[in-house]
Amino acid sequence: MIRYDLICDQGHEFDGWFRDSAAYDSQSRRGLLSCAVCGSAKIDKQLMAPGIMVKSNRRTEAPQKMVAGPLDPRARAMLEVMREMRKTVEENAEYVGDRFAEEARRIHFEESEKRGIYGEATQNDARALIEEGIEVHPLPRLPEDGN
Repeated sequence: MIRYDLICDQGHEFDGWFRDSAAYDSQSRRGLLSCAVCGSAKIDKQLMAPGIMVKSNRRTEAPQKMVAGPLDPRARAMLEVMREMRKTVEENAEYVGDRFAEEARRIHFEESEKRGIYGEATQNDARALIEEGIEVHPLPRLPEDGN
């Protein structure tokens, strides 16, 4: 797999994953690429620095980037619903940062007051919480989260 930093003619930047450079070239020629923000089909690759893995910058659980397609009216409406859901959570729950798993357990086992919380957790922590019977739900990642 190869990842390219892409940009549309309106200046929106996003990334795309392709099997190889020939797959990118083929999709580009056939007009199958479009901007994840505005839907423009005029897409170019951006200049990229090579990603060289060295021991000091390896991560075991690096965040995964998502690639979105063009935003038709239904997708745009879905994004607005997701934004409203995030806003509601942020306005009505306490942000606990990277202490999310620990605080969720404390609430579940009644060692802390019952309340809504949100924060960050690794995939392993989230799986462990679910296996312990603690109800958790991921907040949707929005296009602007990567900016």
